[in-house]
Amino acid sequence: MAAIRPLPDLLINQIAAGEVVERPAAALKELVENALDAGATQIDVDVAAGGTKRLRVADNGSGIAREDLPLTVARHATSKIATVLDLDAIATLGFRGEALASMAAVSRLAIASRAAAQPHAWRIEVDGGCVGPVAPAALAAGTTVTLEALFFNTPARRKFLRTEATEWAHCDEAFRRLALAHAGVGFTLTHNGRTLRRLHGGGRRARIDELLGEPFAIHATPVDAQAGGLELTGVVVRPAYAAEGVQAQYVFVNGRFVRDRMLMHALREAYRDVLHHDRQPAYVLWLTLDPRRVDVNVHPQKTEIRFRDSGAVHQFVRHAVERALAATAAEQPAVSAGERLGVAAARMPPRIPELAMEPAAAGSVPGVEFYRRLFGEHPATAPPSAGVPAASTPAHAADDIHPLGFALAQLHGVYILAQNRAGLVLVDMHAAHERIVYERLKAQSGGGVPMQPLLVPAVFTADPLEVAAAADHSGALLRLGFELSSLGPATLAVRGVPAALDDADPAALARAVLHDLLEFGGSDVLESRRDELLATMACHAAVRAHRNLGITEMNALLRDMEATERAGQCNHGRPTWYQLSLADLDRLFLRGR
Repeated sequence: MAAIRPLPDLLINQIAAGEVVERPAAALKELVENALDAGATQIDVDVAAGGTKRLRVADNGSGIAREDLPLTVARHATSKIATVLDLDAIATLGFRGEALASMAAVSRLAIASRAAAQPHAWRIEVDGGCVGPVAPAALAAGTTVTLEALFFNTPARRKFLRTEATEWAHCDEAFRRLALAHAGVGFTLTHNGRTLRRLHGGGRRARIDELLGEPFAIHATPVDAQAGGLELTGVVVRPAYAAEGVQAQYVFVNGRFVRDRMLMHALREAYRDVLHHDRQPAYVLWLTLDPRRVDVNVHPQKTEIRFRDSGAVHQFVRHAVERALAATAAEQPAVSAGERLGVAAARMPPRIPELAMEPAAAGSVPGVEFYRRLFGEHPATAPPSAGVPAASTPAHAADDIHPLGFALAQLHGVYILAQNRAGLVLVDMHAAHERIVYERLKAQSGGGVPMQPLLVPAVFTADPLEVAAAADHSGALLRLGFELSSLGPATLAVRGVPAALDDADPAALARAVLHDLLEFGGSDVLESRRDELLATMACHAAVRAHRNLGITEMNALLRDMEATERAGQCNHGRPTWYQLSLADLDRLFLRGR
């Protein structure tokens, strides 16, 4: 057996470099974090050849004293923690005291710094782990760290680096994360002599616009929640505008970018009820909490963390994002093709259930009586002048209350065309009504869905499995608002349906519910798959495409959308309505050109 002996410092640092500095982007992250911990308000990053040739980070922070320069490249030397107790409340981005030593072991490193209130700057150089003397330098303020020829003395590590374009992409992403996390700091990013990003310190929303672009910003809705010492702020992209593939997903905990499985699960759950098929959520969120409630000392790269009370954090994040995504159409207007809407979110008037989906009276002037009953003698709803159809005169005065405007017509039995102050609103009537019914069912399902007995039972032919499911899961069916009975080995009768769905086809609804009960079981459906089952019921009960609606019915649907949470997308995540502004229409017809 070989003798046990201590490893030399250079070899220890090279091993540590494998954990801390796996590629140039990791070095960029460590250097910028040091600058942020030093209180810098301006950080300039200069990259050459994707960071493999040169990586320089200059800041205007507090600087390093001459006598401390040798300690910056010593193993486990740091100014950020002093005792074991400090590890329980880490408030800085860096704290291990090994990053610079690790980088110095596998590159040519130079550090120039001028401490605050000191008359001179000083410099130290390290060549592959060989530390040179401290010498005078020319520097106005702060610290500049230059790293060249990464992995020049460890060819086995260097061969694992990818192409310059790939390494640059990783550097750019690391820069983006840091710049998003610290919006109050100014940044510049230069690659191969070309300045690609110049960011001024300001607000988070401005930083998001700068780094993620207009499409993200237009379709994002704010999140702002506080509870129990937790604070979550930021933006999430509305489900109807989520895209397939890799999306912008940034979560920062106390200013640190993290990839925490628990937080990612909470966010997926928040989007679960509203996201379409394979589309991915997109978000930029800042979670702030007492440092003592989170352990960031889990992984050398510090992207993995551990919460002291992960269950409470999970619930807080999930519900905060759910509330942001649950805004009604009145609270969260959709955007037009070319601009954001500036429609005010006002308090909705009382709901009038008896008007919902009311058929128009044959031969009547469309909508006049409906408007009078809904709004009273409001000028916007007074009867029109003789010979002028009501549908052509919805006044703009009511738009502040009703951002979806007033119905004009129905297109091919599928879409509702409405006019609001901004221009033209297009509504997918089936998708919109499906969401309305679904939200009503969810609201009712907590204590059991109210049932509406049928005067005449709906009888249908069923296969033996369906008959058995009706008997085996009669209790689950009752809690869902259904009463079914067997009339024979191949016949079922529907004697009651959910009150909110009394206009739907009872047999079709019953078959859909029995199908889910057969597949998942009664208790499982009611507990873990309740929402999926209710969505199925809502889909069957929603107004079908190609059904002709009167003006009264269409306006009732618009009013219900304005008062319904998550009305911007159907149960499958598709958008339910779209705004075409007057500017969009002018562009289509080249007006003003």
